[in-house]
Amino acid sequence: MITLHIDVTSMMRPRSVAVVGASAKRATQGNVVISNLKDWGYRGTILPVHPEAKEIDGLTAVNSVTSLPSDTDLAIVAIPAARVPAMLEELEQSPVRSAIVFTNGFSEEQERSIRQLGSSSRLIVHGPNCMGLVNFTDSIPLYPSRPSKRLRAGKVAIVAQSGSAAISVMNSTVIGLSKVVTMGSEFQVAAADYIRWLADDDATTAIGVIAESIKDPVALAYAAETVHAAGKSLVVLKVGRTASGLAATQAHTGALVSDWDAYEDFFSATNIATVADYDELIASLECAAVARKMVGGSSLGIVGISGGQTALACDLAEARGIGVASFGEGTQERLLRALPGASGRNPIDFGATVNVEDRNPADAIAAVLDDEEVGAVVALQDTQESLNPATLQNYMNILNVYAQSGRGAKKPFIVVSPTAENVDPGVRALLAENGIPLLRGLTPGLQAVGHLNLGKPGPAEAWAQARRPGRDYFHPRAEEIRQRLSKCSGAMDPTAAFDVLREYDLPVVKSIVVADSHEAVRRASEVGFPMVVKVASSHIQHRSDIGGVVLDVGSEDALRSAIATIQSSVSVAKPDAKIDGYEMQEQIVSGIEALAGFTSAAPFGQLIVLGSGGTLVEITADRAVKLGPLGKDEAAAMLNETKLAKILDGYRNLTPKTDKSQLVDVAVNLSQLASDLDGIMLACDLNPVVVRKGTGEVRIVDALCITA
Repeated sequence: MITLHIDVTSMMRPRSVAVVGASAKRATQGNVVISNLKDWGYRGTILPVHPEAKEIDGLTAVNSVTSLPSDTDLAIVAIPAARVPAMLEELEQSPVRSAIVFTNGFSEEQERSIRQLGSSSRLIVHGPNCMGLVNFTDSIPLYPSRPSKRLRAGKVAIVAQSGSAAISVMNSTVIGLSKVVTMGSEFQVAAADYIRWLADDDATTAIGVIAESIKDPVALAYAAETVHAAGKSLVVLKVGRTASGLAATQAHTGALVSDWDAYEDFFSATNIATVADYDELIASLECAAVARKMVGGSSLGIVGISGGQTALACDLAEARGIGVASFGEGTQERLLRALPGASGRNPIDFGATVNVEDRNPADAIAAVLDDEEVGAVVALQDTQESLNPATLQNYMNILNVYAQSGRGAKKPFIVVSPTAENVDPGVRALLAENGIPLLRGLTPGLQAVGHLNLGKPGPAEAWAQARRPGRDYFHPRAEEIRQRLSKCSGAMDPTAAFDVLREYDLPVVKSIVVADSHEAVRRASEVGFPMVVKVASSHIQHRSDIGGVVLDVGSEDALRSAIATIQSSVSVAKPDAKIDGYEMQEQIVSGIEALAGFTSAAPFGQLIVLGSGGTLVEITADRAVKLGPLGKDEAAAMLNETKLAKILDGYRNLTPKTDKSQLVDVAVNLSQLASDLDGIMLACDLNPVVVRKGTGEVRIVDALCITA
């Protein structure tokens, strides 16, 4: 596996910590760090750094970072922004291996200076604009605030760009924490570096990430692969899912997709579990810290004493794409024996068996656990702390059954209290003693259990390998094409765009550009009638919108008339646009219009779009999206997500069944072009791509290619 990660051991387990910014006269963030380290019994050496003081908080001060001992692992930098760049330069010349910078509020020049140092320095820099980290396992709080005293060591790690987000999760979860890392601005060290480190950390079972952005998707994919290979769980809350468009929105592809499309495809392709809010993240981590991964089946068996609750759970699970198992015949027979009068189907309502003495919930649960389709069992039970003691006592009978059933289960067995209210401590303790997670909230709980089916090794590494740094171009002359296009800016002229498409075996229509009607008539035989005539202008992207396209041109007289019509329409709609000429294309008849395109989706590369085409493309919005490059299977799966695929398959005999393989090839070849020209070509619309009914023969009629 390629190593793209920085070793953060010197920050996670420092043998000695220098604190720059502590004061002998007042309380500063540096003083809080020193106090935390002392209170937690830090076993390493604490070295306050101050130019004048001899002692700070009872510790001997060092007057300069260059005077620090040679084995100093880490410096905490908690000083004003104006002094940080110079301090990092000093640390670069010192024995210190790494630095955590709390400071924020940098000017552009200061920020640039820190980034430049980070790109070439031997010093490992975390932050700035962060709240440091807390190693609960080894009692090392490198943190400028006072962690809550209720927090305890455990198996869950949190990596968050936002310090306040980390605080929210830390103070809401009821399980123990191994490490909490706040990343801040990630000028050098990134979340992927810590995730990779945590994959090898014996004290960590589950990792929760709160991300505002992803610095390096390839590095994150490799880190995720290491986590999955270790049998651990990785759950990401990506904040900022608004439907803001991507680069080059003057292209249809840019208007049809959003930033979240790229993130969503990345997480799906790398098998990383995602959540929508803090409650889902907390539930997923609490579940993953205790429950094993799913084995065998991937669907849920749902049981409970309330028919209404179990039915609602099925509705919510299916709405979120979490499978609800259909029991086999043998399972149903066992259920009917254990619960006379019940349906024998999923979900299981123990209350459907009227006579309590006839119920055997333990046998029913065993039957569900044994079903081949079931990957995990969810038991719904009110366990709120506010329950009347008598009511809770009545519930203890079924809770004891759950405890016994889950204790020896070979599949995950999880109890979900249907609301987010705090649960009874005694019930939590009972279930914890038997290795059973107790989750709060129906939706977060179900989402958490569904994530137990994710995290299998393989997909993340495959995704990263296809996009690894230094990979070969697809086209042997890609570098030459990149050099040529680097001299362009904005929309390419049609002839140049078609030339690039031909390089990647993309089937374009016969097309020439002429200066005027005289040249058009003279060269008409090169295209042939009937033809389509379009305005050629770098100032006009969507030509049909302004009357810049005339169809069904069948003779020389019609050709002259078409050019005159286009000239008149453009002069009215775009009087300032320069007309470079007129494009004459062969007209493809009896075709179905498709769209293929891509748009830049930093930092992931290019996002490929495939779907229905034509002038109403943004209204119909029939599209599938995937990060390139694509293989044939991926492109075919994309196409099958669209309504266009149903039309090509001969929907209701309205069109003949049409071969889709050539359109799939277009998507694959376009994705290779997009990958090779990443950073040079920002977006590309191929619309319409005409697919001939029946044969599936493809011709690209129009191309809008936008360069940087």
